[in-house]
Amino acid sequence: MPVEFLSAEQEKRYGRYAGEPTPEQLAKYFYLDDTDLQLIKARRGNHNRLGLALQLCTVRFLGTFLTNPIDVPMVVINYLATQFGINDTSCLENYARAETKWEHTALIKQRYGYQDFHAQPSHWRLVRWLYQRSSLGTESQSLLFDLTTARLVERKILLPGVSVLARLVASVRERAANRLWNVLSKLPSKTQIVALEKLLLIPEDQRYSTLDRLRHSPNKVNAKSLVAAINRLEEIRALGVGGIDLSHIPTTRIKFLARNAAASRAALISKMPDAKRIATLLGIEPRYV
Repeated sequence: MPVEFLSAEQEKRYGRYAGEPTPEQLAKYFYLDDTDLQLIKARRGNHNRLGLALQLCTVRFLGTFLTNPIDVPMVVINYLATQFGINDTSCLENYARAETKWEHTALIKQRYGYQDFHAQPSHWRLVRWLYQRSSLGTESQSLLFDLTTARLVERKILLPGVSVLARLVASVRERAANRLWNVLSKLPSKTQIVALEKLLLIPEDQRYSTLDRLRHSPNKVNAKSLVAAINRLEEIRALGVGGIDLSHIPTTRIKFLARNAAASRAALISKMPDAKRIATLLGIEPRYV
């Protein structure tokens, strides 16, 4: 399953600092409250206190722990150090080499309720949310990826690898699309399906398929164009699919298919799987032309 839909910028900023946090982000994610301070001040040594604070605020901000917990912008280190009155931040070098950082990771997960990506029932709920969103909306895979990342951070679910999340988004979105195509493809009768698929054929006296001809509406304002527009509408209605009940299908999804039908050439539609081909052809139904 292809998942190369992420931009280079998305991959670059996923689960890491892509730059310095803004003042607003520092105040929201890196300010330590009394609960945080009570936990952190119980550690021995400035390196452990500052290191634990870095890991805690990083997972709040990014949704994941860093392999090198001190690989953060200097503005973050200084912001946290100021809250402890620590002047010498070079002590963090000791923290990066110590095994204590792994103990702190486990401590933060336990105290603050962070869950692994595949932990149940959170993972099942995420997949259900993704499926519902994909079924009802028309968001791109790229936007769905960003929305899913934000949801994971908000729900305290640790981010998986970028390819793991990309594959999940792509697979769930494909599953939702396949279900829609299967549902729509069962609505027309055999006679209606034959009429729809004839649109993909090129008549003997024509250079283009009927579908390619119908997708171009008259663009001039005169009597001849008006007659052509009426004839075009009557030809579409003659397909006999106008009475098919689509009320149980989200209108946004039908309109999305209509745009695909309008943008895809007949040769491309003819190569689609049966269910997708029939569902796409339903997009020329008069209500969505």
